[in-house]
Amino acid sequence: MFETYESSKLVPLKFNDLVVTSMLRGKKIMHLFDDPEFDYLPGETVIVPSNVEMKIDFPEASKKNPTQCLALAIEQSKITEILNFLNERYPKEGNNFWQLNYQNYFFYNNVDMAATINKLIKECMSTSITKDALADLTLQELLIRIIQTQTVKSIDEGNVLQVNNPINEVTAYIKQNLKENINLKNLSDKACMSSASFYRFFKRELGMSPIEYILNEKIKYAKKLLKNPTIQINEVCYLSGFEDANYFIRLFKKHEGITPKQYQLLFVN
Repeated sequence: MFETYESSKLVPLKFNDLVVTSMLRGKKIMHLFDDPEFDYLPGETVIVPSNVEMKIDFPEASKKNPTQCLALAIEQSKITEILNFLNERYPKEGNNFWQLNYQNYFFYNNVDMAATINKLIKECMSTSITKDALADLTLQELLIRIIQTQTVKSIDEGNVLQVNNPINEVTAYIKQNLKENINLKNLSDKACMSSASFYRFFKRELGMSPIEYILNEKIKYAKKLLKNPTIQINEVCYLSGFEDANYFIRLFKKHEGITPKQYQLLFVN
């Protein structure tokens, strides 16, 4: 756990192992690789390969409001061991493999990712005789969730995964047909799989079911529409593919913590 109590700029930091960092409190501005600087806020994760120097600004840190960040350093041998295990025991379709994408290093935590990080911290701090075994299992889970989250982010950014991966066509079809009644049969046909095989494949690739992904995409599109302060909530509901406005409002609040109208008001000048 790192805490910073003074505002500072371009603080260098480097680890000998791959490190998974997760912001807990405050704000950092990250300078990493040759990419543009970016804000790093609570609920977000950055992974950095071994021996790569990051430089960090702490614009808001103070004794009363320290910036807090969690860092999990993981030996490369342990990462290789887990990836080999996953590729052997749970092989992906075609010539695709379980692997970390070191270019896709910054992403938002979902509920499962945050829960896994918290569980790993708890296991590492435990005094139980089963501590090491449980920590190893949780580390496997964390790497799986990181890879799945990286896959979702790559799709969101319009990057094509491996050319022979059916997930490309399926997710593109979902994004283009949010107003349609998309069911599991439609999607499994697109992937040329049985419904049961497709469901397992989709959840393994993205860490969520096809229905969960569809709902996430609908909410994401609704948020885009709600940035227009003049559009009606009922219209957003319809354009996002929801038939029931009350259901849309409840689901939106569950996802975002506020109602669609409250979200829309954030963009009123």
